[in-house]
Amino acid sequence: MDERLKIIKEKFVELEAELAKPEVLSDFQKVKELSKQKSDLAETVAKYEEYKKCCSDLEELYAMKNDPEMAEMISAEIETLEEMKTRTYHELEILLIPKDENDGKNIIMEIRGAAGGDEANIFAGDLFRMYSYYADKQGWKIEVIHSVDGTSGGFSQIECMIKGESVYSKLKYESGSHRVQRIPSTETQGRVHTSTATVLVMPEVEDASIEIKESDIKMDVYHSSGAGGQSVNTSNSAVRLTHVPTGVVVTCQTERSQLNNREQAMRLLKIKINDEIVRKQEEATGRERKSKIGTGDRSEKIRTYNYPQNRVTDHRINYSIMDLEKVMDGYLDPIVEALITEDQRLKLEGTQLDA
Repeated sequence: MDERLKIIKEKFVELEAELAKPEVLSDFQKVKELSKQKSDLAETVAKYEEYKKCCSDLEELYAMKNDPEMAEMISAEIETLEEMKTRTYHELEILLIPKDENDGKNIIMEIRGAAGGDEANIFAGDLFRMYSYYADKQGWKIEVIHSVDGTSGGFSQIECMIKGESVYSKLKYESGSHRVQRIPSTETQGRVHTSTATVLVMPEVEDASIEIKESDIKMDVYHSSGAGGQSVNTSNSAVRLTHVPTGVVVTCQTERSQLNNREQAMRLLKIKINDEIVRKQEEATGRERKSKIGTGDRSEKIRTYNYPQNRVTDHRINYSIMDLEKVMDGYLDPIVEALITEDQRLKLEGTQLDA
């Protein structure tokens, strides 16, 4: 690890020197590119300097340890610095884990009612509400792209875009089957039912990264309804696009014009096609999807929301929190942080095993 950190430090110094050159300063694009590279290394370099100083201070203290007049004070200082050295070393290990290139991106989230009929759709609505509250707490913006109401409430399907800082890094673990255990409002005999809703999280992709031929797209238009479409439901403003080669279908009805709905649908189509390409590539190579925490497949049961026991359990990391109401009100930080921590541990293990 020390060798890798030395290389990173050398690269950081080189970037500083490049950014000081007059010919570089006059090139805005070059400055932007080099500044981004430098920024990406800055935290690791600062932590490496902290670690080196800690090691240097420890060497000096160990050299002075035999001084009888200062032995007690030095021993206490050594203990403090050893703890700091261990903590800083672990923080450096985390910083050296390869970054997911999608972590800083916005996302498209798709939630569908699955097994359980009306109760599954109601639960899908509860999940959307939970993620909306969480997004608000994070300072993110959420935009509904398409929704189909459930007959008894909630949604049989809802798709939204969540925009903000590092959205994908925190919500990428949410893909999968979410299970609820509770007494439905429609239940007359007080029996606990089990229902499921599925969540799919996809990172936003750059327009240039996916090229779609117009000849491969089938477009249908129809009356808008529901959120965003109530004022225009007398005209054919809603748009459904089908990508014929892959069979991927997207719908957008939230904008007031057919043109705007088509533009939004095209963005969604590119994201879904990219997600499908990535999924097939990872299936072909036998790699786990999205992260080492889980496959991200919607058939995989990842979490249970047990209302009678006031418990939420994430089955991938065997983590439970006994405050279901708070979780449903968007208090997801403990679960998200536990997932990130476990993912980092597994990646560190993988690095050690591969070495």
